[in-house]
Order: sequence, then structure tokens, then C-alpha cells
Amino acid sequence: MEHTRWYKDAVFYQIWPRSFRDGDGDGLGDLWGVYEKLDYIRSLGVDGVWFSPLYPSPGVDCGYDISDYMDIAPEYGGMEAFRKVLDGAHERGMRVIMDLVVNHTSDEHEWFRKSRRRIEPYTDYYIWRPDPGKGKLPNNWDSNFEGKAWTFDQERGEYYLHLFAVKQPDLNMDNPLVRQEVKKILKFWLDMGVDGFREDVITYISKREGLPNDHLFPVYKGIRFYNHGPHVHEYLREFKAEVLDHYDCMTLAEAPLVSPKRALDYISEETGQMDMMIQFQCMCADCLFSDYFHMSFSLRRLKHAFSSWQRKLEGKAWNMLYLENHDHPRVISRYGSERYRVKSGKMLAAAYLFQKGTPFVYQGQEIGMTNWRPQDPELYEDVQTRWQYANTHLKDTPEKRLRRMWLASRDSARTPMQWSGEENAGFTTGKPWFSVNENYREINVAAAEEDPDSLLHFYRRAIALRKALPVVRHGSYREYHALSSRRYTYAREWEGERLLVLCSFSEKDIPLRIPGGFDLTKAELVLQNYADPDGKTLKPYETRVYHWAK
Repeated sequence: MEHTRWYKDAVFYQIWPRSFRDGDGDGLGDLWGVYEKLDYIRSLGVDGVWFSPLYPSPGVDCGYDISDYMDIAPEYGGMEAFRKVLDGAHERGMRVIMDLVVNHTSDEHEWFRKSRRRIEPYTDYYIWRPDPGKGKLPNNWDSNFEGKAWTFDQERGEYYLHLFAVKQPDLNMDNPLVRQEVKKILKFWLDMGVDGFREDVITYISKREGLPNDHLFPVYKGIRFYNHGPHVHEYLREFKAEVLDHYDCMTLAEAPLVSPKRALDYISEETGQMDMMIQFQCMCADCLFSDYFHMSFSLRRLKHAFSSWQRKLEGKAWNMLYLENHDHPRVISRYGSERYRVKSGKMLAAAYLFQKGTPFVYQGQEIGMTNWRPQDPELYEDVQTRWQYANTHLKDTPEKRLRRMWLASRDSARTPMQWSGEENAGFTTGKPWFSVNENYREINVAAAEEDPDSLLHFYRRAIALRKALPVVRHGSYREYHALSSRRYTYAREWEGERLLVLCSFSEKDIPLRIPGGFDLTKAELVLQNYADPDGKTLKPYETRVYHWAK
């Protein structure tokens, strides 16, 4: 089947289901709640929805520990609710992509239960190693979430590898039977009508033979032996040739610690195995490697990430654009300003929405939700956050350790969606499964709908504008003022049509600087976040988008 690359004209909305909308009053977000809000989602101008995992799961990692790949969790409404949402989305002209999590499963998956008992053919579905004895582990690799990457299983009498939580054992993708299972999963959902997959840490699925010790990296020991492992492209080509090529679908790779050059190995339009990539460099403007290694925000780092991916993928591959998802704190609290919440939220939207690529908007981003700051660390739900608080920086005061969680925790992106100023932010009529951010009376969809100058309406205007202007889809990209620590300026150009985007990352007024060759007297100001922009100054977090027609 021909791949039409329909995703190049799309804007996606990411739903983290347990916190989006509760439709049955049990306190947990579900697909009945999503169905209620399909018209709202479509009103943003988006063309598709990415669902974080909806599968049955014990919930140790909020659904990324899957116990059944071919079903929908009953708490989300089961398969009946999913089919209703899938049909409802398609009727509204929206695509649906699912999360595919095949680096690991839950330890409650039937495959693992049989593997630990050495029941064929599941014995080698996972990565097992004998006990080396003398208190040693099979190697010195670190887990990304909880200490070391090995846990001893009493029933089997061996250690299993888990690159994430203890209850997330890694699959042995070198086993052809495991790869057959992955192909069955892909085909099952594509045959149902799903339009593609976001593939979780897919660059981790092939491990270096022999699983050697890592004596080079001081943190994340082992990552150089499993990120971009020896057979990863071979296995992805297999999935593509045997399943994906037979459907007009889209695949999106999640790839930690990847450069644009390395990305081309995966997403080159000539030789790649996937369509787009979620890179992490744009999320490292205030941290090193991980949100938990926090640093001061650097606009130069952010701009370098943006521009590097724009330039190096040009004509070779297609960018995925984002500033928020379920794995990172809220972007206004990181790169913008809570004091100038709406103004900086609009500026950040313009900063990425007019780049070349396919944008993703995360639930709550469009109304400017901000970081959550609980006073009690026990209120955190995320397995990574809880481990970080309990096991790192133990010489610091509890207050200082808690502030680190405020800066870094993924749970800030996972508090319930704020629909109204009513009880529980209109998320549920029951008791919410998780804490609601206390600012919901001010920040919510209902209030934003009533305010013509809201961030929500700005997102609608910006998305409509990028779709209306061919230069956004086709144009070249050029950055100006690259060394500035306060302004981000970039231009797009295509067949005589031009776009200039100005973004101030300053809480103070800064001089207006227009690059040479751009005559504002011949341009139309098509989008701005201040009603009265002047000819000399950019106000705090001001953004302007100028357009020159052909």
C-alpha cells in the first residue's frame, strides 16, 4: 500500500487518558470522557489524537507496564468504549495513534508468568541471567527508574533485566518469537482501524551481545550498550516490511539521547524504518540528560536544538514538534513564566508551531496548565519521582529534595485536566484518582472559552494559521540572532512567500530587531500576543508573526 505521508499536514493532540476526563464518575479518566470531548479536541484544529497506553496494566508506571497488548483496560471502558472513540474520531476527520510499548512488559503479563516458570515457548521471551553469586549482579547497568537494572526472581532462580521499573521486565527481541508477537500486535490494531503508533523507547530494543559492564558512563550505566543496539534497524525493517508497509499508517519513534545525524538512520525518507522521531534535545534547555539534573534555563540551548533539527533534517526527513508531553514538567513553568503565564504560553506556542514538521499539543498545554507543587512527597504517584525522592540527594533537607521534585517530576503533567472552576476542576463527579492542581479555579477550559484573549483561542488561531499558509508546510527555515539569550527569531520562505516569527524570552522590554531584508511595511502582522505592538520594543514574552504574501 502507498504511504501518503498524510501526517505532514497534521497537528496532533496527546491524551494521557487517566487524567483527561472521567465519564463514569469513578474518579479515573476514561474513554467515555474522551468521547464527550471529541468536539472540543477537534475545535482546536487538530487532525489526530495520540493516546498514551490504554491497555490492561497493573499501573506501576501508569500504563507503560502492559499486561495485555490486545485489549483495552476495563477502567477505561474496554473495547466497546475504544471502538466508539475510534469511530467518533474518524467521523470528525481525526486520526488515532496508539502507544506501542514493546521494549518491556508488565511482570504480570502472561508471557512473563510463563517465562519465569520456564514454560515453552516463553522461556526466552525475556532477558534472564544466572546468579553470579557473592552478592554480585549480572552486570553494572542502571535502571532508568529504580536503582540497578537487575532483579532476582525467586521462582525461576535467575535475574531478569529491567531498564525501567522493577515490574517492567525487558523483552528479548533477539528471540524471533517475540518479534512475531510484536507483528501480531501491530496488525491487530491496524486491522481495527488505528492509524499508527508512537513507539516507546524503541531505540532500546536491541542489547549488545554479552551485556558487557559499562565502565565509561558515570550515570545511566549501560545505555551505550542498548540505545541504538546492534540489531535495532534490522528488527525495525522487519516490522516495516512485514506489517507497516501494508497500511497507510504513521510511526513515531521515541528516542532518548539522539542527535539529528543518528535520527536519520531511523527516519530518513529514503532508507529509514519509521516516519518521525521524538527527540529529547528540545527538553534539555534547563537540564542535563534528564529533568532531574536541573540547570538554569538557556535559550541558546533551546534554539540550538530547534535549529539543528530543522537544518539537518531538511530535505531528508520530517520533524516532530513538541514542547510538552506526559514525560516532562509543564513548559510554562520551565521555559516561560508563571507570572506572565498567558503571554509566555502564547510566545512558546509560536516558537514551535511555525517550524517545519508535525506539531503535537499535550492536554492542558492549550490552556496554560502549570507545574504542581505538593507539600507532601507522599502525594506523588510516579514511580520515577518516588524513587528519586527516596534515594537521591539524601544529605539535603526534605524541603530541598521536595523542591527538586517540583522542578523535575513528570507528575506535574499528569494532574487532572482542568475543565472548569467547579469542584475537582470538572474532571470528575467522584473522588479524583490524583491531586488536582490548586490553580484550577483560575486556569480551566471554561474560563478560557469565555475569554477572547485566552491562550486557548491563541492556539486555535495559530493552528489555523499554520494550516492556511503553504510556507509553513513547505518553506525553508533560517534562524537569526543565534547568540541572543533573550530573543528567538526565525524565518520561513517558499516560492516568494515569507514568514517571520519573533519571540522574546525576557521578563523585561527588549529592543525590537528585524533582520535585514524584511520590510515590515509590506508585511501583514498575522498573529501577536499584545494588542498594541510598537515599532521599537518587544514587551515581556512578546511574540509576533509577520507574513509576506507572494
